[in-house]
Amino acid sequence: MQYNLLGHTDLRVSRLCLGCMTFGEPDRGKHAWTLPEESSRPIIQRALEGGINFFDTANSYSDGSSEEITGRALRDFARREDVVVATKVYHQVGDLAEGLSRAQILRSIDDSLKRLGMEYVDLLQIHRWDYSTPIEETLEALNDVVKAGKARYIGASSMHARQFAHALELQKQHGWAPFVTMQDHYNLIYREEENEMLPLCNREGVAVIPWSPLARGRLTRPWGETTARLVSDEFGNTLYSTTEANDAQIADRLAHVAEDLGATRAQTALAWLLSKPGVAAPIIGTSREEQLDELLNAVDLTLEPEQIAELETPYQPHPVVGFK
Repeated sequence: MQYNLLGHTDLRVSRLCLGCMTFGEPDRGKHAWTLPEESSRPIIQRALEGGINFFDTANSYSDGSSEEITGRALRDFARREDVVVATKVYHQVGDLAEGLSRAQILRSIDDSLKRLGMEYVDLLQIHRWDYSTPIEETLEALNDVVKAGKARYIGASSMHARQFAHALELQKQHGWAPFVTMQDHYNLIYREEENEMLPLCNREGVAVIPWSPLARGRLTRPWGETTARLVSDEFGNTLYSTTEANDAQIADRLAHVAEDLGATRAQTALAWLLSKPGVAAPIIGTSREEQLDELLNAVDLTLEPEQIAELETPYQPHPVVGFK
């Protein structure tokens, strides 16, 4: 495993982050494909053995059970000071309404810490932009969470670059804790973040930790081939279309480059993402240990400039998706 500092923070993180949305009791939440605790723990343990020290979950994943499962496993398999734990706030959980008001943020962090069994998280992220709450209220509440020692740093997830720029400027003006990460939607077949968000993050020294780096599995197999999870993934199906000819061409080229490298499609797609400036740690999801072992090897893969060009050339602009 390779490591780098997360933006301007003192957090030393693995170049791959394990996304924990896969872990959660199937009867809690919206995803029937999540893994119960007994199936989740070996994957978390294997990730630690493979050098991953960065784990990303959210209060809303499987109605909180992802945090519970992740927290128990990390307490059993690692020392708290050796892992970097990130969670999120925004979506509804139980009787906690959706949003980023002061009351919602302060309750959410306490609930998350209780579920995780931790005194603090390393990174608390806003999951989406809240159009019903003044951003100043949100940012001040997040600053208070940091001052209280309940989160070491704060980050954001998918939003318009103009919104992120406005928030960063307000944080500077008021001396509030700044956003240090942007968790955005970015992969070989969705590169709209390259237009505004990534240049902004690079200018501000904000670390990028992309979600869906493998297009929810679409970049791991022949184009158009489906799985039970893909069929039932309602949100994922709003992000991608199998009728995009350019996407299919990129997938074909990915298979070709991967063959030349003696690597898998998934490893090659991750290696492309890891080559991008400012990308600190793509967030990978996996449901089997052998999948995880495959992805771990991506950090040692280097693409030549002509291979990068082969993968990138067919790309055409896409509608912005993943957030309001």
